Amino acid sequence: MSERLDWILSASPETRNRVVAALNADERKELDWHWFMQAREPQLPPAGDWRIWLIMAGRGFGKTRAGAEWVRLIAEENCEARIALVSSSLTEARSVMVEGESGLLACCPPDRQPIFESSLRRVRFPNGAQAQLFSAAEPESLRGPQFSHAWCDEIGKWPLSHDRSTRAWDNLLMGLRLGSDPRTVVTTTPRAVPIVQRLIDGQKNESVVLTHGSTYDNAANLPRRFLEAINSEFGGTQLARQEIAGEMLTDLEGALWRRSTIEQARDPVHSDDLRRIVVGVDPPVSSSGDECGIVVAGIGQDGIGRVLADCSISHAKPHAWAERVATAAGEWNADRVVAEANQGGAMVESVLRAANAQLPIRLVHASRGKVARAEPVAALYEAGKVYHCGSFPALEDQMCGLLIGGEYAGPGRSPDRADALVWALTELMLGPRTNPSVRSI
Repeated sequence: MSERLDWILSASPETRNRVVAALNADERKELDWHWFMQAREPQLPPAGDWRIWLIMAGRGFGKTRAGAEWVRLIAEENCEARIALVSSSLTEARSVMVEGESGLLACCPPDRQPIFESSLRRVRFPNGAQAQLFSAAEPESLRGPQFSHAWCDEIGKWPLSHDRSTRAWDNLLMGLRLGSDPRTVVTTTPRAVPIVQRLIDGQKNESVVLTHGSTYDNAANLPRRFLEAINSEFGGTQLARQEIAGEMLTDLEGALWRRSTIEQARDPVHSDDLRRIVVGVDPPVSSSGDECGIVVAGIGQDGIGRVLADCSISHAKPHAWAERVATAAGEWNADRVVAEANQGGAMVESVLRAANAQLPIRLVHASRGKVARAEPVAALYEAGKVYHCGSFPALEDQMCGLLIGGEYAGPGRSPDRADALVWALTELMLGPRTNPSVRSI
């Protein structure tokens, strides 16, 4: 079969057209389901005796389709195939890998549709091949079952707490002992987490083949407005290099924050049980419109700090950034606005009062440099005491640009967003204790 596909793929367009013209109606309909005729070359399995094919590419590249089509190919060629489908959760395994727009069910032709037995978490193909769904959040579920093949989706976002991602991966590898040629496909957006770095390092012993790719590689199949939107929102940020260009970003030597630390602190759903919320503000130095850092953070009953929003604004006049602060405080029902007052404290308070006279404002004066102020806050992240409720690319780029020793090597002239974050978390977690306590009896 592979030799025939090689011949078709290497043939000239004229030859392909003649072959298609000679087909009858049923054959032409079947042609619509031939992935090898539609895929871009990076989406096709690489040649060679690889054990793991790692597709690390930007969003929208077509990673999921490539993974699903590979599973379909294995299942149709081997009736005894037992394939593990592993995602960060069972919900995502079902909604993306099986039932998604580019998932297994969408890839298979109507006359060879597999049956998804949701109660058994199993996909059963007409010829007897089977695929089983697993969650990386439950590493022990992969202990015991045996597989001939596996498809792991978005391994970069597998849960990190209690080393679950590594345990899930290790249990999967030990279960790949059926058949004569066990293989695994891993599809993921690059993220600075240990399991992804471990896979990249696997190239050294030639057991891992790596395919890189960008969102724009699949531009022909993506809406123009989507491409314009991501370029407008993320263009120029380091996150764009990761999420769009598919690059693995490395940490700067001596950086206060490591990207792996921030990834481990990612929590897309913020707690409703927040006992205090503040808005940190790093006002622009000049009145002509430098960036104003505005970051909303809260602390829960569990003592965990949560970064809720980055509302920073660039090239804004004083009344504009003050209104943005007032809006953020109102939307989040903030208990306090903490603003740096080193650069014209009276002016800072007056413009904020003009935006909203009722704002609970506290002016703070910086006696140390930005990096020195940030070090205790960075330590909170290392201790697992701060979560990011979502993704804040511009803020996180600045955080990772703050270096021990006082230098800043991130984007822009100054880490204004990171400084606003520091003010907010310092107020919440490093200021005087406000909770009553019994010191002696």
